[in-house]
Amino acid sequence: MKLSAPIYQLKKRAKRMVRNDGVPLHQALDTIAREEGFTRWSLLSAHTTAGPLSQTLLSQLNQGDMLLLAGRRGQGKTALGLQLLLDAARLDRKAVFFTLEFTETEARAHLRNSNGGLDEICDKVEIVTSEEISADYIIRHLATAPAGSVAVIDYLQILDQRRSTPPLSEQISRLGAFAKQTRTILGFISQIDRSFDPESKPLPDISDLRLPNLLDLGLFDKACFLHDGAAQLQNIV
Repeated sequence: MKLSAPIYQLKKRAKRMVRNDGVPLHQALDTIAREEGFTRWSLLSAHTTAGPLSQTLLSQLNQGDMLLLAGRRGQGKTALGLQLLLDAARLDRKAVFFTLEFTETEARAHLRNSNGGLDEICDKVEIVTSEEISADYIIRHLATAPAGSVAVIDYLQILDQRRSTPPLSEQISRLGAFAKQTRTILGFISQIDRSFDPESKPLPDISDLRLPNLLDLGLFDKACFLHDGAAQLQNIV
């Protein structure tokens, strides 16, 4: 769906509405989103973030990279992860979505929405919804995947919720070693802490990741942070 104006101009329209009509900013943004054919601003933001950015993102990833896709709820990180998989599938690369959040039916619906309702490429993306998803499970599942395969894990913070799985730091360390050995790209959808304040900086960064358990962020190679229709890919040093 093509917007009537660039997103920064739509934001300016919303801010004028706040000044002129005295409505809250979130209400003004949702009003603008409905005028553009979306039910709320977060969906418009996710739409503008996902498309071309995913293709740019895929081109900037090296085989064996560990990637974070991080943002608040509703900012398009899942849409971007799914679009990344669709872009990989278009290049005939193996693409796998491991999710502890969605059913397969829900994940397929999200894929179709990301691909304009077309099923041919969507069907090339494998959806894995097992409750056993963990580092060991992912490694076993991708053991025979060819180099250049792309997998997205939904999501980072939920990997160690079961007491039977190793600590998150151990799982990510193992997955990092596996990615480098097999030249598989692994993307991890990640939550941002509620303390992130968009008034003080436009995008979250590595310091804003919500980490309930200790994790060495140096295990990741790159991170893409999203907020309010903007995104930035960063190398993690």
